[in-house]
Amino acid sequence: MQDDNTNVKLPFFGIPKVVPFAMKYKKRIIAMVLMGILASLIDSVFPLFNRYAINHFIGEQTLDTLVQFIVLYLVILTVQVTINYISVWWAGMTEMDVDRDLRDASFNHLQELSFAYFNQNNVGYIHARVMSDTGKIGELVAWRMMDTVWNGSYVLFVLAVMLKMNARLAMYVLILVPIASVLITWFQRHLVPLNRKIRHINSTITSDFNEGITGARSIKALVVENTISNDFRRDTLEMKQTSVRTARYSALFSATVTMMGSIALALVLWQGGRLTLETVLEIGTLSVFMSYALNLMEPIQMMIETIAALIAIQVNIERFTRLMATESDVADSPEVIAKYGDTFHPKKENWEKLEGDVEFRDVSFMYPDGNEMVLEHFNLQVPKGTNVAIVGETGAGKSTLVNLVCRFFEPTEGQVLIDGRDARERSQLWLHSNIGYVLQTPHLFSGTVRDNLRYGKPDATDEEIMRALKLVSAEFVIDKMDKGLDSEVGEGGDLLSTGEKQLLSFARAILADPRILVLDEATASIDTLTEKAIQDAILTVIKGRTSFVIAHRLSTIVDADVILVVRDGKIIERGKHRELMKKKGYYYDLYTRQYEEMVVNAVAA
Repeated sequence: MQDDNTNVKLPFFGIPKVVPFAMKYKKRIIAMVLMGILASLIDSVFPLFNRYAINHFIGEQTLDTLVQFIVLYLVILTVQVTINYISVWWAGMTEMDVDRDLRDASFNHLQELSFAYFNQNNVGYIHARVMSDTGKIGELVAWRMMDTVWNGSYVLFVLAVMLKMNARLAMYVLILVPIASVLITWFQRHLVPLNRKIRHINSTITSDFNEGITGARSIKALVVENTISNDFRRDTLEMKQTSVRTARYSALFSATVTMMGSIALALVLWQGGRLTLETVLEIGTLSVFMSYALNLMEPIQMMIETIAALIAIQVNIERFTRLMATESDVADSPEVIAKYGDTFHPKKENWEKLEGDVEFRDVSFMYPDGNEMVLEHFNLQVPKGTNVAIVGETGAGKSTLVNLVCRFFEPTEGQVLIDGRDARERSQLWLHSNIGYVLQTPHLFSGTVRDNLRYGKPDATDEEIMRALKLVSAEFVIDKMDKGLDSEVGEGGDLLSTGEKQLLSFARAILADPRILVLDEATASIDTLTEKAIQDAILTVIKGRTSFVIAHRLSTIVDADVILVVRDGKIIERGKHRELMKKKGYYYDLYTRQYEEMVVNAVAA
């Protein structure tokens, strides 16, 4: 898994990477900035009304211009309320829009990454990138920006007014600036690593939570609830301790700034009071200084808190940009994308018909996270319509060839040719659209049976769906459901048995009418009677199609055109069933061992 604790020397590293997402709403953001400046200007003007009222109405003891004063005050107050309403509304819209765009971009980018990325990063880590980090960035673009604009411009306006009224008194406030700068630098060094650690622990907790839900059955079956609970409690305790330490620094930060503000206010009252007694300063002006000194503490405090928040959000930005910068190990070239389109914008009018010829030409392969070759200078020609069986013990590496055919991984050396052309010369989507893949561990999406089967063919009619179900002897699954094709399968298909899920996933693959069919131990989770029916169906559906069958039960692939025997990730034997049996090699041992086990089980039964 990628490390969240990477040291970053530049402050707010990665912010330029998220600017394009904000620029999409630049008109709205510019309007928000202008309204924020106007709102801060109005807020800075209100104390001047008090100055006028004290000096004019009280000092001169007259009610002249009182009506005009009230009307002007109400007009400005109305403008302020209106601006605040529109600003909050637009900020909320901007946060939701940017958040949505970031999540769409990250989710879509994940769809384009290869299997290697998902092998190296757990679900909790990825989930935090898509949900938590993007939410924090959306908050930054909207609310943090608005806070910064308002607070910054308010401080500037107030300081400008104070300097104009009495520069000497204003200097007592300006003394906060260098002290705050020193504090920001000091606190940044402590808060950045702490916030990185919090985000890292949060990913771990999310992963633990996900495993606790998705693995609930295994947890109960293994009676490890206490172990899982202790692990989760340990991570949440570490999260609490780190968060408390972070909060301690933040509290010290805020208290220190507040103390500085109080000291500045005391200085203003001391010097301003003396000047007032000496009649150098009007009492109305002193009231303005007092109001500014008091009100100035909050925006300065908020600016410091915003900077602290930016420091924290920096971690989210780094992690999001790191995800978006991750390049897939399997990617189409710009030339291929220009002609065939990409995953989300296919140019199907340029797609050629796939016939099904497959060739491995001097292929060597090493997994991205491996350190030795799995295949070395491997050659194999598979004419269209050929049935290739891949056999071997569990963990031998049977899926390697299939992953290369499906272009889930790229050859380290050599070429995989589809219809005589390097697979990299045409788009992944074109290839995947012509492949039907039935996994050993079936997965169904939340929704109805019809919805799941139509993933194979979105415009399939109910008649086509039922035909595919009958072909794989799965119509009984629908018959026993109350709502037929409209029945819900549950999250991940949990309302069905493993065998029923396998049958539906097989029907889904067949419905797409693929030119290449891949069966990854597709009958391993099905009872013997149903398996016989599916084997008969397989003989029908593979006609005219190129098929790769990863088989556990060797009795099911004796009629294959070619059998590849895998051991320790290497192809050690190849040929037809009879040829391999005559050699009396590794395949012979596997087959006879399984046959003997079958006979023993039959006698015992």
